[in-house]
Order: sequence, then structure tokens, then C-alpha cells
Amino acid sequence: MTGIASITTHPKTILITGASSGIGEATARRLAALGHRVVVGARRTDRLTALAEELRADGASVTPLELDVTDLESVRAFAAAAIAEHGRIDVLVNNAGVMALSAVADLRIDEWERMIDVNLRGVLYGIAAVLPQMRAQGGGHIVNVSSVSGHRADPTAAVYSATKFAVAALSEGLRQEERDVRVTVVSPGLTRSELTDRGGAPDAQAAARAAAEQLAIPASAIADAIAFAIDQPAAVDVNELIIRPTAQG
Repeated sequence: MTGIASITTHPKTILITGASSGIGEATARRLAALGHRVVVGARRTDRLTALAEELRADGASVTPLELDVTDLESVRAFAAAAIAEHGRIDVLVNNAGVMALSAVADLRIDEWERMIDVNLRGVLYGIAAVLPQMRAQGGGHIVNVSSVSGHRADPTAAVYSATKFAVAALSEGLRQEERDVRVTVVSPGLTRSELTDRGGAPDAQAAARAAAEQLAIPASAIADAIAFAIDQPAAVDVNELIIRPTAQG
């Protein structure tokens, strides 16, 4: 990643949530490599620090910050720190997410609430934290990472799908309300990540892991799609991208 500063002549200040692994980490790597100023947030600060040190060694501008997207004040502090350091926020990548698969009849209510808190409330908090700044500066871009589960509902994914359908509705409504702030929904299919590592019914999570082992695309493929949307001229809004393995049904 040498010579990154010369790759883009218009570096942007980009905030990424859930950046300690998976799509968030891959996106931070991709955007830093393009010469953007990247502010990464997650709860696992040890991973963020290691990522930042690695990328900075190659000349990248990376700021790691502790972030809990279910805590409004934490999200506001994340945005405020970016403004204090860089003076603006050009892009927010709302990436943090959890997926606890189980049949509705299992009544794993704590996991339902966790998915609602992270996947939907966390996206709302992110928007609330950056939208005033973007409007004040006359432009910005909000990228919400959804899922193909925001387009279809499958057994054991009903609640997860509900949160992702909600993200799609929220994004489209926001897009229609704003004229200077771009809104993009990125919907990954089976992607290598840690989504199936925690929570959910053991059999459902194991089935998802098995499918991912056979079909999943690298997180870098999603990062490339996000970079593409961000790189468009200000007058061009890529509203939605669906990226999945060719063999995924």
C-alpha cells in the first residue's frame, strides 16, 4: 500500500462502524489504500488499534475509536471526534451488525432485541450523529450495509431479515428527503465474516457456517462495492448494490 496519498486527489473523511473485522475491516483497508482519511469504530479496541498501526505504517490516515452503536452518546462522540480531527464528515459507512439465526418459535427474545438494537437502532443513531454536519457542510454520503436478507425472508432468519428490510425502508425514505446527502444501501450475500460466530440456535448457525464455507465471497468484494459508490461524482447517487456469490441461490 505504498504511495497511497497519490491515488486519490480528493480524499474524504470516512467513518466506518463495526470495523474490527469482516466487511468493516476490509472497507477500512480499501478506503485507506485509496488515500481517504478513515475513522474506524468498534467495541474491540485492541483489533482497531492493531489495524490502525498496520495501515499507518503504509502512510494511511486512520483513527481508531471505541464505539458502541447501541449507545447514542457513544455514536455522537465518535462523530464529534472525527469533526474535531478533520473538520468534516464526508461519508458514514453504517456497517456494524449481528445475525443470530433461530426459528421464531424458539423465542430467543434477548437475541431479537440485540439484532434490533445493533442492526436498526445503530443505523439510526449513526444517521442522527452525522446528518446535521453533512447538511451544514452542504453534502455527504451515508452508506448503510444491509443484506440479501433485506430482500427475502428465510426460515430462521425472520427477525434478522426484518431488521434488514427496515434498513432498506429507512434508507429509501432518507434518500427521498435529502437533496445534498447521498444514500446507498449495500446488500451482501454470503460473505466471509464473523456473523455466524455468536448467538443463534446452534443448528441454524452451523448450517449458515457450512453454506458460507462452500460459497462465501471475501469481504474485500463488498469493500470494493462501497468504494465504487463513494467514488462517484457528487451528482450521482448509487442507491443500491447487491453483491453475492455467483452460486448462491
